[in-house]
Amino acid sequence: MSRVLLTGFGAYAEESDNPSGSIARRLDGGRVDGADIIGRVLPVDTEGVRAALAEAIDEIRPEVVVVTGVAPGRPSPSVERVAINVRDFPIPDINGRAPIDQPVEAGGPEAYLSTLPIKAIVDGWRAKGIPGYVSNTAGTYLCNQTFYLARHLSRARAGMVHVPATPPRAASAALLPPPSMSLVDLEEAVRLAVSITVGHRGPDLLLGGGAIS
Repeated sequence: MSRVLLTGFGAYAEESDNPSGSIARRLDGGRVDGADIIGRVLPVDTEGVRAALAEAIDEIRPEVVVVTGVAPGRPSPSVERVAINVRDFPIPDINGRAPIDQPVEAGGPEAYLSTLPIKAIVDGWRAKGIPGYVSNTAGTYLCNQTFYLARHLSRARAGMVHVPATPPRAASAALLPPPSMSLVDLEEAVRLAVSITVGHRGPDLLLGGGAIS
């Protein structure tokens, strides 16, 4: 029986109700296509996230690791192509740390590509009426750091899905509200990403997913 480690994040900055953490909690204990999903909510803490993720990997021994995080301003779910070995934080973490131009792992590879079937995931989303796309940058904050660590610390197939804000969060914006999707739709997008990954065999689909910028 295969196991999927699904991670989200807790609260930070203006994200008092982080949808990625909510999704990890909601899907925890469920099953998708014969695979058990174990959800974990990680701290938005650049010094503590490595130990929390490593402990989860050691405990669960997953065959698949799907990291999720919220990206306010993005129009829809996106599956990340690459994690880079850089921490360059635009805002502090929950403990006030804001590293600049620091590595995720000293001496580690400059980058890791996702080993999830990213094109198949996007194709599956669109087939179900969920807008989504391949993202070619996971940023330089905790999401990128954790995606990098998932690849660095585990031999499992690993990658990341970013989700947009939910409507309550968008409604709290002082000026122009960011794009949003309901938590129910975001949960379905993540569940589909897990399902497609568990069931996919062989090379990824040969579909366009690049960007000019």
